[in-house]
Amino acid sequence: MLDITPTEWTAILLSLRVAAVATLVATPLGVALAWLLARRQFWGKSLLDAAIHLPLVLPPVVTGYLLLLSFGRRGLVGAFFADHLGVVFAFRWTGAALACGVMSFPLLVRPIRLSIEAVDQRLEQAAETLGAAPWWVFLTVTLPLSLPGVLAGMVLGFAKAIGEFGATITFVSNIPGETQTISSAIYSLIQTPDGDVAALRLVVVSVVMAVAALIGAEWFARRATQRLHGN
Repeated sequence: MLDITPTEWTAILLSLRVAAVATLVATPLGVALAWLLARRQFWGKSLLDAAIHLPLVLPPVVTGYLLLLSFGRRGLVGAFFADHLGVVFAFRWTGAALACGVMSFPLLVRPIRLSIEAVDQRLEQAAETLGAAPWWVFLTVTLPLSLPGVLAGMVLGFAKAIGEFGATITFVSNIPGETQTISSAIYSLIQTPDGDVAALRLVVVSVVMAVAALIGAEWFARRATQRLHGN
């Protein structure tokens, strides 16, 4: 039961790699959009907010198919990346990271936005009156005070990316060693005879990883809050 095979280890490590890359790449964009939604009023704000949260309500297969049309080898965006940057998304682990990043993006942005909204704007205004540039105010006042929300959003996005299945398998298929994550491996195992034990092993690993991510998010948030209050 506890004897994890090399193929299963490959799926586990690939899931961690995909989730980590998806989270690290999505975080800067998530922080920027969260700040924009929290601090600025502009035409189309509701549309932008809806677009960010759209992956939460769309069927994952639809999101995966849209990614295939846009970032496939012949898609408008995918062709540009492939021809000019040498980056191919369709049926590659990079595409799995992209799909996981898109699906987890709403869960990453929401806590960051709420954390930024909770920052007292009088502190930002005080820094501005002392001559600090807006970008410096953000880096030295807004971002440190909203750090617990940033960490919580990153961990939630990471946990969601680990468990992503529908959009990933639609966009990059289920190729062992290349795009087969834990979720895809479990799906394959439950479709094969005598695959129940191996599937159960990966289910246990998935639960452990998800619980560890949630505990880690709580711990990081508490530590950040204590540091902000000087404890």
